[in-house]
Amino acid sequence: MADVEKQINEFFAAPDSKLAQDVMTELLHIIQLMSLSPEDLYYKWDSYVIQMGAETTNLDYKTVRDFKKTLQDALERDSRNKHAVQGAAKRTNATPRATGGGGDVFGMLDGMVSTTPGARTSAAKRKATNFDTPAPKSARSGLNSSPADSKTPATARHVPAVAFEERKNAGDVVESINSHLPAATIPQIPPSAARVKLKAASDLPKFAYKPMAMKLSEASEILDDRIDTFTEAVQKHHELPDSAFGNPAAQSSAEVVAVGRIACDQPNAKLNAASMVLETSRRMGAGMRVPLKMEGIAFDFFPGKIVALRGTNVSGEYFAVTEVLPMPLLPPAASRPEEINVHNDRLTGDDRETRPLSMLIASGPYTTDTDLSFAPLYTLLNKAETGRVDALILTGPFLDLEHPVVASGDFEPHLPAGTKIEPDQATITDVFKALISVPIQRLVQAVPTITIVLVPSMRDAISKHVSWPQDRVPKPALDLPRQVQFVANPMALSMNDMLVGMSSQDVLSELRRENVYQAPKGQSFNDDFLGRLSGHIIEQSHYFPVFPPLAREDLPKPTAIPGEVPAPGGEERLAVGANLDLEYLKLGDFWQARPDMLILPSVLSPFAKVVESVVCINPGTLSKKRGPGTYAAVSVQPRALNDHDREAEYATHDLFERARVDITRI
Repeated sequence: MADVEKQINEFFAAPDSKLAQDVMTELLHIIQLMSLSPEDLYYKWDSYVIQMGAETTNLDYKTVRDFKKTLQDALERDSRNKHAVQGAAKRTNATPRATGGGGDVFGMLDGMVSTTPGARTSAAKRKATNFDTPAPKSARSGLNSSPADSKTPATARHVPAVAFEERKNAGDVVESINSHLPAATIPQIPPSAARVKLKAASDLPKFAYKPMAMKLSEASEILDDRIDTFTEAVQKHHELPDSAFGNPAAQSSAEVVAVGRIACDQPNAKLNAASMVLETSRRMGAGMRVPLKMEGIAFDFFPGKIVALRGTNVSGEYFAVTEVLPMPLLPPAASRPEEINVHNDRLTGDDRETRPLSMLIASGPYTTDTDLSFAPLYTLLNKAETGRVDALILTGPFLDLEHPVVASGDFEPHLPAGTKIEPDQATITDVFKALISVPIQRLVQAVPTITIVLVPSMRDAISKHVSWPQDRVPKPALDLPRQVQFVANPMALSMNDMLVGMSSQDVLSELRRENVYQAPKGQSFNDDFLGRLSGHIIEQSHYFPVFPPLAREDLPKPTAIPGEVPAPGGEERLAVGANLDLEYLKLGDFWQARPDMLILPSVLSPFAKVVESVVCINPGTLSKKRGPGTYAAVSVQPRALNDHDREAEYATHDLFERARVDITRI
């Protein structure tokens, strides 16, 4: 019991402190009642905090009691649904189980056969384990962060909003990296020219494709090509002969290396250790799927992850894995020494003083669900003006399709006074110009040397591109100044000597929901979970490696429109989702090198971390559903070249050593 208490304190208590005895007793009771490990309990608590609101949920006795009740209610629903599904199964003819062969070609029999015990109830379990218990009274009186669960309690949507002017802890730094480096200072003499030079590191013209026009055969080829590309990289990195590779679905006692995609044996079920299958390419395994047996093997998987596994298939029924081979990473970004010198000269002002490059990074939504005041955005623009920052990166959504006012189309009460727009003739572009373009124009007039980058979102009402990867939004119609660049989603930009990758699609939330892992024998994954999620993106060299993405029905429901009349048949508004266009999925690949900075906006806790020498930033949302959020302030020191760098053809950027990032409350 002492060891369990020690683990609980490691997960839940602040450093060098212990939990209160009444809290510890309740947590121990939950562990015994539900047969959970301290680590599993912590992840359930983390999900509960996100649902109830991270700003107001404290680890005290009353909250832990409410948390236990929520888990008990979810367990009861799970049991009821399980019995209901089993009863329905008895009334129908059972589907024969697949035997041998290791799966079917191209997965055409998915949903008609089962390769996992209890797979018929997996979908019911997935829905039943959502925390849809009504929020306790103690959690209804503060800020409400974006939930991580689609079954958000109806009562949580009516939490009283906090007036932006009455917010607390504004300016507090939530998390920081390289805090020993000096922050950027306000120049006494304003620069006479822009200190940031942009260069696209993505093939922008290809993003202007025609969405949703692919053929099924083309989608299959794209998925196959990705597996084959990784196979070549694994072979080169590990120096393996052609004979080392084989078909994992073929019965053989010989040990082979198999490269494929992690998938679930049921199309609509949640991935778990018992339902994992390896999907092969047509070239390496005839497109077959084979169940995986990972006994005693550490793994960290999610649907869509490309992996290299060593093992055998003696029985012909499953692939017994003996080793998970590390995947090769792309090389770090680098530039010629003379180019770095040019960028360093750009950071030297007219007073001959060299100052760090300053950036602000924020992600939408930019206003609460109760109005279109955009107070958080205007406050951020004011900070950019007073601080005379060099670059401002804003990722969408700007006019959010899931916002109740945008969904209703009733903009007239929310437009600024004096806006010359005829309500009966106004378009969504007019609304964008009134609420967003005009404040940005004022910022550019005050700081002419600023560089502003806007990244669209799948939830942006102004974007006509309905699939990801997403094309740029046409800039001329929005009355944006020349200092503003609307880029694609995702996008890689060279900003001076930095390679910055960015995507507004919330991939971290999907990775968190679908992540399945097993720690090494006798050990536990007591590490940085958000850092591991970021590492998946870097390892897979793709901005959205999850496949398939979460169904729209499983995403958090948009806030209800006040006075909305339900559609016939009780149809609900659903979240927008990822809308992947598989034919152009390759546009989401990293280009030739790992980014120096990776911007990953998410509703998960904001963070700044260094993962595989990449500065990973989740600025959080600038505005939550009922209150203010966070943004990232970045200061980048010039790259100091040594003699070795000057003599080399290329010098790596080493941004992780010279970038200070502060996650700050707006």
